Amino acid sequence: MQPEEILKAFAPTGVLRASLNVGNPVLANLDKDGKPFGISIDLAFELGKRLGVPVELIVNETAGKSVATVESGRADIGFFAVDPERGKEIAFTEAYVLIEGYYLVRDESPITNNAQVDVSANRIVVGKGSAYDLFLTRHIKQAQIERAPSSQAVVSTFLKDGFEVAAGVKQQLQADTRDVKGVRMLNDRFMVIRQAMGVPKDRGSEAALLLRTFVEEMKAKGFVQASMTKHGIQGAGVAPAADPAVDPLSVQ
Repeated sequence: MQPEEILKAFAPTGVLRASLNVGNPVLANLDKDGKPFGISIDLAFELGKRLGVPVELIVNETAGKSVATVESGRADIGFFAVDPERGKEIAFTEAYVLIEGYYLVRDESPITNNAQVDVSANRIVVGKGSAYDLFLTRHIKQAQIERAPSSQAVVSTFLKDGFEVAAGVKQQLQADTRDVKGVRMLNDRFMVIRQAMGVPKDRGSEAALLLRTFVEEMKAKGFVQASMTKHGIQGAGVAPAADPAVDPLSVQ
């Protein structure tokens, strides 16, 4: 792509508008003054630097709202878990960070492993529109899925409404149960959540390739790891280098 075509694809307004999800503490957070910080923000500003344009951060409280912001054309790039439902309108890079989805139950629950979750007697509460909501909607066959308004509301909804299981990002569940007694996480993850960058498909295949190349460079040069270290992110890892012949959506 020529420089002018790149700018038209990524910053048609003259500004790179980046959609954030502060509902996932591994990716983005707000400081005491309400200013966003985290891996997503670092990557957005680095891409803006490469393009030579200013960056506007669009803060969303949930993954679903972050996706909708990009799909509606109100943002030029976003940071999401790779998922085929989202892939209808968004071209994903390969993952830059891998995080894990876990189940939470009460201490007295008879559930001791993931295989015991998907039975008709169980109700699983998830954050509406989250990566694990989409994943479990496709894979759960017998248990009932209940949707909390956001990932941050999963634990409180689980406790208040007496659901049998809560599902979420490991770090979010750990943070939200730090002072809660009588609950436990199961020992094994039920999914790996592959966090990637995305650009609207109508910006063209070359824009998608450029963004994919950018992410691979950020991983290879240690930028992603350095950002994780700076922000004290634990329990997540930098994703391995991508196979250029593999579509991110084909790895489920």
